[in-house]
Amino acid sequence: MINTLFSGDRPQSRILAAILILIGLALAFAPFLFPGTKPLDTAARICIFIVLVASYDLLLGYTGIVSFAHTMFFGIGAYGVAIALSVMGPGFSAIGVGVVAGTLVSAVLALAIGLFSLRVKAIFFAMVTLAVASAFAVLVSQMSGFTGGEDGLTYRIPRELTPAFRLADFRLFDVRLDGRLLAYYLVFFCALALFLAMLRIVNSPFGTTLKAVRDNAFRAEAIGYRVIWYRTTATVLSAAMASLAGALLAIWIRYTGPATTLSMEIMIDILLMVVIGGMGTMYGAVIGATLFILAQTYLQNLMGAAEQATEALPLVSVLLAPERWLLWLGVLFILSVYFFPDGVVGRLRRRG
Repeated sequence: MINTLFSGDRPQSRILAAILILIGLALAFAPFLFPGTKPLDTAARICIFIVLVASYDLLLGYTGIVSFAHTMFFGIGAYGVAIALSVMGPGFSAIGVGVVAGTLVSAVLALAIGLFSLRVKAIFFAMVTLAVASAFAVLVSQMSGFTGGEDGLTYRIPRELTPAFRLADFRLFDVRLDGRLLAYYLVFFCALALFLAMLRIVNSPFGTTLKAVRDNAFRAEAIGYRVIWYRTTATVLSAAMASLAGALLAIWIRYTGPATTLSMEIMIDILLMVVIGGMGTMYGAVIGATLFILAQTYLQNLMGAAEQATEALPLVSVLLAPERWLLWLGVLFILSVYFFPDGVVGRLRRRG
């Protein structure tokens, strides 16, 4: 049954299997294992970014397409839910309308980009997606009456998903059973379903053909496969999944703005997560997103503690100052690329 659930894609490494099980259990029981607002928010973001990174790996790792427009689809999904909740009020029907509208807009836009741009060389397609994403970000910033502009949109979500809603009066393992807990498990189970769907896609005959197109597009075309159709379909699927990840983010943080969904920094983060985890492996999205989000959230705190512990060593304490956490995050990325050129998953599978 487990083999069927994961589409026959085994980790192929005991260490990798153990890490994936540990991450899965930690996310499944995060509200009870890691009490507090910050740990729960970190766990929810990991779930969301696993979907976002996996959707980009479907495009980059499995199809060989480099795109800089992925955050645009992520933002469309988030803004779809945000605008629907702002206009229709805090209800599940508004969330449904926002999710469907955002996903459809992302799919149609991805289809248009794919049909008009995928016939050109890879570098030109990347430039086209960068131009489209930049233009979309400017458009969102200028339409302040509709999107909130640079300030973004703050909105209310259904009361059942807020801390004000009490599911029960008692506590379970000292955890309040409230709407925030329901919101987390909504994010967790939706992210799990989307990840398993993508895992099924890449392990289907369609996914096998995508890898053939990635490895040698001319040969795939010569034996009868319509390369443009497969690339365009992969682009549309990837955009739809990114849009759904954006919808989950909008529900969780109750705010949507250019900085949280459309910025180039997020696009770079996605690329880093794909490379760290391993391209062309859905499990790489799990490893990469988890490591990166944890480092992004807690590295600064760890460096503050290290600075205090090395006060007697002036030069060392200066290098370990919390404000230099981005420097050390970059160092960690360089080391991970050097020691894991195929990503963490690729290295562990080779050892396995």
